[in-house]
Amino acid sequence: MELEARSLQPNVKAVLLAKLREYKSDLNNLKSEHKRLASANSNQAARDDLLESGMADAMSVSANQRGRLMMSTERLNESSDRIKESRRTMLETEELGVSILQDLHQQRQSLLHANDTLHGVDDNISKSKKILTNMSRRMSRNKWIISSIIVVLVVAIALILYFKLSK
Repeated sequence: MELEARSLQPNVKAVLLAKLREYKSDLNNLKSEHKRLASANSNQAARDDLLESGMADAMSVSANQRGRLMMSTERLNESSDRIKESRRTMLETEELGVSILQDLHQQRQSLLHANDTLHGVDDNISKSKKILTNMSRRMSRNKWIISSIIVVLVVAIALILYFKLSK
């Protein structure tokens, strides 16, 4: 068919050759599917033979394997129990950590409040110190002024007495 299609006109030739390639690929797909199905049937028969012959050996090996399987299952259960206990301990530790962090946060807030109060008291003490310093200066100045007035009055009294007595 391919030879006949090649001998035709170019426009018909291209269409026929494309269909021919499509048919060939379909044929190849069907052949491979047939081989696959045929080999699956033969594989199933071989599998059945192996299973029948292996059943006698399986009974003797089965008891040994069952014992090992039971031991493995027991170990697995013990490991699972240990993991559960570890998880429970981890959760308790996490809860304790969260509680400690909350306590630390509250203490931090208390310390920050105390610090703010301390700064307020420090500011008040600074203001009081300035007021007391000013009062001390005024008191010293007033002492000097009063002392000066007393000296001037004593000198004035002494002058008045001197002039009165000398006449």
